[in-house]
Amino acid sequence: MALFSRRDKSDRSTPETAAPAADETGGVDATDAEASAAAAADSASAGPVSADAPDAGAPAAAPVPHVSISVNTFGHGAETARPLDSALAAASGDSAAPAAPASTRPAATAPAATEAIPGLADNVLLQAALAALPDEPQSADIMNVMRQALQGQLYLRAQGDAQALIAAGQGLNLAVTTYQDKRFLLVFSGGDPMRQSVAAEAAAAVVDSATSVVGQAAHNVFRTAVDSGYDGVYLDHANVGARLVLPIELVQKALDEGAPVPFELKALLSGERTEATAAAVAEALTRVPVWVAGGKDPSGAIGLAEARTQTGERRIEVYSHPLEVIAMGRGNSPLALTPAQLGATLASEPALTGIVVDPAGPWIELDRDVLAPVIALAG
Repeated sequence: MALFSRRDKSDRSTPETAAPAADETGGVDATDAEASAAAAADSASAGPVSADAPDAGAPAAAPVPHVSISVNTFGHGAETARPLDSALAAASGDSAAPAAPASTRPAATAPAATEAIPGLADNVLLQAALAALPDEPQSADIMNVMRQALQGQLYLRAQGDAQALIAAGQGLNLAVTTYQDKRFLLVFSGGDPMRQSVAAEAAAAVVDSATSVVGQAAHNVFRTAVDSGYDGVYLDHANVGARLVLPIELVQKALDEGAPVPFELKALLSGERTEATAAAVAEALTRVPVWVAGGKDPSGAIGLAEARTQTGERRIEVYSHPLEVIAMGRGNSPLALTPAQLGATLASEPALTGIVVDPAGPWIELDRDVLAPVIALAG
């Protein structure tokens, strides 16, 4: 029996033929931060969903947890910003409160890299975000998973020898699950969730057939989900307590409103830190757009979020993606800046000691001397 058997009226997963993931993804700058982005889970957590179901004799599949989401564009600017560990530097010149103690800040670097299956690098940031999900994920939880899913590698399961099929120019039968006529692409963060998926099939008495793991950059996997017409992405479906459905509207918005070069800054921040990392981030900032967190003070003046230390250092908060602003949970709007605009902002405010990139973590602080190539863009 084939590993991926079709069940036209089942809530079980079935194979879907899809072209190999593309090497490029489209995207436009997120310049409109007026509409809202909200998310809430509207069903209870489901039991394991088999990735491959026999035609008869297996227990019924549990429902896929459905996520209802309304997405127009990222960000909903509150009338008054509510900073947490940073403060709104309002145009009126109001002073900012000091940043929270370093012990309460998110980790600056990603967790140590792991390979639960040798040769298959786990997406440790995504796994940490999934593990932190509450029983009933709210908007902020979903956005946090989405932002962390945008970096590193993700994995798909395919029927047969994926390398041979790709070499022959043939499409892949990718593992999916269906629920109420909706199709969800099964995506894995690493080796252990993949093992759990295989174990769930073994428990359902699914017989053997060749199966392959397909690893791709995260943006390629999400682009495949969008271009292939899936209704969402089901992350680590067999990992009870650490799994989530991402609606395709959210996935597409995350792709479309990111930088044209897919998530270069996120890759640098989530990778291994070396003495060259700061310079590499600064060089990228001369080429890729970023976002800042904007809001209004009670008088209506618009300002940008700053991080201030107890010793008086001022760093403007800079974000690699609009979702990074949303993840801060302060109600600020993501406002796009070109490299030249970022340079002009720094040049016009000599009192700024530098920037902090992606304060929700992993983050990095850059001083003005390292940012000299960016400041030079101001002319």
